Amino acid sequence: MEIRFHGHSCFELSDGDATLLVDPFLKPHNPAAVATAEEVEPTHIAISHGHADHLADAVAVAKRTGAHCVAIVELANWLEAHGAPAVSDPNLGGTIQFDWGWIKLVPAWHTSTAPGSEEAPYSAEHGVSLGTAAGLVIRIGDVTVYHSGDTCLFGDMKLIGERNPIDVALLPIGGHYTMDRHDAVVAAELVGAGTVIPMHYDTFPPISTDSGVFKSEVESRTSAQVVLLRPGETHSV
Repeated sequence: MEIRFHGHSCFELSDGDATLLVDPFLKPHNPAAVATAEEVEPTHIAISHGHADHLADAVAVAKRTGAHCVAIVELANWLEAHGAPAVSDPNLGGTIQFDWGWIKLVPAWHTSTAPGSEEAPYSAEHGVSLGTAAGLVIRIGDVTVYHSGDTCLFGDMKLIGERNPIDVALLPIGGHYTMDRHDAVVAAELVGAGTVIPMHYDTFPPISTDSGVFKSEVESRTSAQVVLLRPGETHSV
């Protein structure tokens, strides 16, 4: 299984049969990305919450490719209303099964507001509150990936890892809007994944951080390998 990083919290997970695009935020919306919405070809899309830096390209990509979208029920309804052609709408604890595996929604501590105005589609002041944010546990091929979404540190990350042994954890480290790299080290300990890939950092000045120090601290305190990816780079599992 290959994990391609598009910058911020946007990843493509591909096992050769399916390609799952998570939190679509691509060029030019995403200043860190090297790929545009026209250059990705997912079969499925999963979205953790409604903020524009996780959602900006979801509808456009879904309409062009016919990709099946998975998001928490209120956000799924928003996607369908905006033209996404195929949508599944679980709530927290719900699992959506596919031929290639499954996607399970788990808690995340964060807010969720989707764009709500045709005149200003990505403007926060015109947003629509869409319930809570979610994390994503994804089984694709023989690999289980935990994409925590935007979140602070919370103790039930340990339970998520116990219920669904995690091979790869994708964790935010930038602080300000999510947990910082110090809390993310503890998150890595709680989740217990064999591989950790940091996300949601260095895209904008408020979330700049030292990913190298994060890598050193995680690898000194756990048995996990930390993989630092630049936008456009791929890690094979």
